[in-house]
Amino acid sequence: MRQAISSWQMDQKADLSKQQKPQYRSAFRILSSYAREHGKTFAAVAVCTLIAIAADLLQPYLVKVAIDDNLLAGKNHYGSLLVICLIYFGLSIAGLVFTYLQNNLLQFAAQSIVSKIRKQLFEHITKLSMSFFDKTSSGSLITHVSSDTEALNQFFNQVLLTLLRDGLTLIFILVMMFQLDVTLGMYCLVLLPLIAVIAVAFRSFMRNTYQMARTRLSRLVAFVAENLAGMGLIQVFHQQKVQAEQFQEKNDAYFKANIREIRTLVLFNRSFDLLSNLTIALVTWVGGKAVLGETLEFGVLYAFIAYIRQFFHPVTAITQQWNTLQSATVAVNRIWSLFDIRPEIEDRLQPVHIDEDSVKGRIDFNRITFGYETGTPVIRGLDLHIRSGEMVGIVGTTGAGKSSLISLLCRFYDVQEGSILIDGVDIRDLTQAQLHRMVGLVQQEPYLYAGSIIDNVRLFDEMISREEVIRACEFVGADALVRRMKDGYDTKLSERGSGLSAGERQLLSFARIIVFRPQILILDEATANLDSQTEQLIRQALEVVSKGRTTLVIAHRLSTIMQADRILVMRHGEIAEEGTHRELLEMNGYYEELYRHSQGEQVKE
Repeated sequence: MRQAISSWQMDQKADLSKQQKPQYRSAFRILSSYAREHGKTFAAVAVCTLIAIAADLLQPYLVKVAIDDNLLAGKNHYGSLLVICLIYFGLSIAGLVFTYLQNNLLQFAAQSIVSKIRKQLFEHITKLSMSFFDKTSSGSLITHVSSDTEALNQFFNQVLLTLLRDGLTLIFILVMMFQLDVTLGMYCLVLLPLIAVIAVAFRSFMRNTYQMARTRLSRLVAFVAENLAGMGLIQVFHQQKVQAEQFQEKNDAYFKANIREIRTLVLFNRSFDLLSNLTIALVTWVGGKAVLGETLEFGVLYAFIAYIRQFFHPVTAITQQWNTLQSATVAVNRIWSLFDIRPEIEDRLQPVHIDEDSVKGRIDFNRITFGYETGTPVIRGLDLHIRSGEMVGIVGTTGAGKSSLISLLCRFYDVQEGSILIDGVDIRDLTQAQLHRMVGLVQQEPYLYAGSIIDNVRLFDEMISREEVIRACEFVGADALVRRMKDGYDTKLSERGSGLSAGERQLLSFARIIVFRPQILILDEATANLDSQTEQLIRQALEVVSKGRTTLVIAHRLSTIMQADRILVMRHGEIAEEGTHRELLEMNGYYEELYRHSQGEQVKE
């Protein structure tokens, strides 16, 4: 477990190192292609943003009008002041309404885009070949589907909104400043280079502290996951104290990184606050002199100070979104690097179609050669022909090529030499969907999903009726165990079917075979982890489901395949021996040795 998590962390660090200089233009181009579908929505967001900003920035100007044109002008027109107050109140309401609309419209468009990307990513992953999953950890894929798409969500909800709203706010404030007084506006422009220097100086430091905190959090979570998975081992060997000390080290490291990140943000924000106050002091001094010299109206000075206070907030917000922008850009590149991976196993442009009801189930392995790595074949020139309706047992030691043979028939991989035919048709000429309807696979650990027994048997296919599922369970002998449950066929199973025994899970997997009616049945070590009594139930179910089907059984226990029409003994990717159980025993060869070994194990038990 530790090694798996460590390798996952290394994969993540490698991904980050590759993206240290992200291609922002590429990321924006990719996301803009999705945004085009919501062009009207984003246009409405822009309009709402403009109105909301205008409503906020006109408020200081209204106060300026009230001061200069009414109060200081010596006019006692209460009606004019009331109108200004009503307009001020109306602008506040407008700012609230259009800010609400802006956020809701943006959320709708953003969530739609992220949801679409997440759906496309999941569908793409499910279409990739098994060789991809052999090389890629599930942890990194979960990161792509969850964390990386969440980073895109933050891009739309935080970065895009900040760039749009605060960017326009800055422009509008500068326009209003110059409209009020050009001289004071020029004084404020001197601040822009200083603001840029502070932002650039803090940007690198903030990025480093942010990445340090995220890395240490990742290590902490990985350590916790590792310990939870191995809690039994920890308690048996009394390793609680040692593991607690290691956890404390990682927890302290994350704590220090968090404190450093908070200090950096506080220092950054306070630096801008200090600069804001110095600017206000400068404008007050310069503007105050102008007011006293009667070259500047007091209302203009008031409005200027109000705009300066508003000026630094968007600058701070935009700078703080740098880390989120970088994370989103890295996420986009990681997601699209996954989209760029093409399945090694793909359907032909013009596949052959076979009427599934007419499939007999004859299988021909014509001198096939296959290896997971180039130059190291697992199966060498194997020639095997299986009659329709025949039950074939396959035995051999680990690494003999048994499971590889099955994987090739299911077309999880393609042969490197030779061909595999079903009823005389090369399986590479069939679509994968049609092939997998023809070939049913029962594995050593059948996977059950969170859901009812009905849905687990029919795999959530509403086209299969409840009555068909019940008949299938009755057929394989699973009906009795289901009826004993509190809610019967509506009993909710947890993930992987915890609460059911291995034998009960296998019976439900046999019911799946009956429901989906494949012409070829494959059992891959389906009885390896069962006790003798449960194995007998599974063998009875096997006799039922194998009738009229071509059946291949990979068996660890020879008792499972003793009644098979033919038994293949595989060694080093080749068929070493072949025949019925009795014929193989009479050969006094490798099978007879395996049989004696299994008998010895049974005696010891």
